[in-house]
Amino acid sequence: MIITKTPYRISFFGGGSDYPEWFNKYNGEVISTTINKYLYISCRELPHFFKHKFRVVYSKIENVKNIDQIKHNGVKQLLLYSKIKNGLEIHYDGDLPARSGMGSSSCFVVGLLNALSKYKNLDLSQKKLADKSIFIERQMMKENVGLQDQIAASFGGFNNIIFKRDEYKVNKIKCKKSFKDTLSKKLYLLYTGKTRTAEKITRSYTSRLSQNKRDNIRKILNVVSDAKKIIKNNNTDDFAHLLNETWYQKRELSKLVTNNNIDHLYKIGKENGALGGKLLGAGGGGFLLFYVNLNNKEKFLKAFKNKVVVPIKLSDKGSEIIFYEK
Repeated sequence: MIITKTPYRISFFGGGSDYPEWFNKYNGEVISTTINKYLYISCRELPHFFKHKFRVVYSKIENVKNIDQIKHNGVKQLLLYSKIKNGLEIHYDGDLPARSGMGSSSCFVVGLLNALSKYKNLDLSQKKLADKSIFIERQMMKENVGLQDQIAASFGGFNNIIFKRDEYKVNKIKCKKSFKDTLSKKLYLLYTGKTRTAEKITRSYTSRLSQNKRDNIRKILNVVSDAKKIIKNNNTDDFAHLLNETWYQKRELSKLVTNNNIDHLYKIGKENGALGGKLLGAGGGGFLLFYVNLNNKEKFLKAFKNKVVVPIKLSDKGSEIIFYEK
């Protein structure tokens, strides 16, 4: 039995510039962090006396005899990539719902690849785990995804990730402990109640980088530069205001990024004590991130008493093996 624990991530600034369609021409960078919410994958060899050879348990249960019969594309491609011959049972459990802007699809790939690699007695470095996950998700699964999610899930922590043609570099953000501690006390996730597939949304602004969209991404990258200065100056309130600014830039990338319900929820948050925030992931649904000062906490939570609000903390570790027994 092998169990992996892989953190979800929050992308604060720079989203959109982590797509090869952009950074192979213009370079890119993001500021993101992993959080104390996790995706768990358990994997065990299946005894031969079952009629099926593979059992996959997620929101559905699949019992099949051959890998090609598996409907979950991520599991199928990972088993093929890992050249698994023996029967396996795979379970997926997550602290947060899938398709909600938390990088869950990439977390799943990273977590399962980590488990399958351990199963084959391969110990992958953080870099190799990220690189292989990117290859599987983009080339084998044919998903139109950026690169920051796989990197965040593999490396973990509060990072500035810089993208250049065919390469990236992960820089751990150096800041005072009080900065991270303050963020951990003041960040909340608000569930919009809607899950979505990011593919259509991201293709709407990565397939054709018009002049307007290029200008939007450049403005988003300017915010990244401002954010690094704010972090250095240890000012979390200014950090929150900057989230506000990057959210309005992101809205301009595609009409699919937001909708009336999301805009309404964001407005309620700002009117009830949130200094800033943004919608996470590609857009269209999922989670809104809010920064709320402690003196406004009760007012903010009361405004959303009928919604799911999740307090979060920054985390330092990437995907890890938390249980292994032959």
